[in-house]
Amino acid sequence: MPGMERLSLELTDRCAKACAFCYARARPDGTRAWAPEDVIALALDCAAHGTRAISFGGGEPLEYPHLGAVLAATRGRLFRSITTSGLLLDTALGALAAAAPEKVHVSIHHPGDGAEVARAIRQVAALEARGIRGGVNVLVRRSGLAAARAAGAALRAAGIGEDRIVWLPMRPDDTPSPAELAAAAGGPFQSATCLGGCAPSPRFASLAADGTVAACSYTRSRAPLQAMTHRALRAALAVAPLVPCGGPPP
Repeated sequence: MPGMERLSLELTDRCAKACAFCYARARPDGTRAWAPEDVIALALDCAAHGTRAISFGGGEPLEYPHLGAVLAATRGRLFRSITTSGLLLDTALGALAAAAPEKVHVSIHHPGDGAEVARAIRQVAALEARGIRGGVNVLVRRSGLAAARAAGAALRAAGIGEDRIVWLPMRPDDTPSPAELAAAAGGPFQSATCLGGCAPSPRFASLAADGTVAACSYTRSRAPLQAMTHRALRAALAVAPLVPCGGPPP
C-alpha cells in the first residue's frame, strides 16, 4: 500500500468570514479545534510512516492559538503549508517568519473583487520578503469565469506564476467544468486532483476540526479518529467510503 504522503488538517472551525460555500462550515463563533498535542503526535507519527507534507487550514488557521507551537514541533519533519483568507496575515507575518512554514497560500474567494486580488498580491510579496514561499488559491465560479481570468492576469503581471497559483472550482454549486476552469486559467494550471474525476487517493487524507477523517475535504462520509497514529488514520479511512460532493449521505 502506498504511503500516506499528504495530510490536510483543519485546525479549527473558527473563521471570521463564515463563507456560505465553506466545506468546513466554519463560523466566527466556532468552538471545535484540535488539541495541539494531538496534532503534533499525529503529524510526527505519520511522518515516521512516510508522510511528507501537511497542510493546515480551517476555518482560519491564523485564528488557532497554538499554530506557532504546532509549526515549531513539526519543523524539519514535514513540508508544512498554510491556507489562509489573509484577513489576519498582516499582523501574523512576524510570528510566521519565526516559525518558517514552507509555504503559505492566500485564498481569493471573490476574483471579481479588485481590492481582494490586490491584497493577496501584496501579501504574497510580504511573505516572500520574509523568506516564506507565498502563493494564491483562486476560487472559480462558473458564473464568474471572466473575473477569474482577469484575476489571473493581475497575478501573473505581479510576478506570481502558475507554479504558485491553484485554481479551485466552486463546489457543490456554480461549478465550472474542467474545460471552463482551464480557459479561466489561460494555460497549464494547478487544481484539485479530483478535477478529472471523483476518486479517493491512497496517498491523501483530510482531517476535520471535529477529529473525523475522510478521503476528501468535501465528502460527507467521515469516520472518527480513534488514536493519534498513522495506523488509526488508515483504519478510519477504511470505514469512510468516498461520497461525491453533492451526492446523498452514506
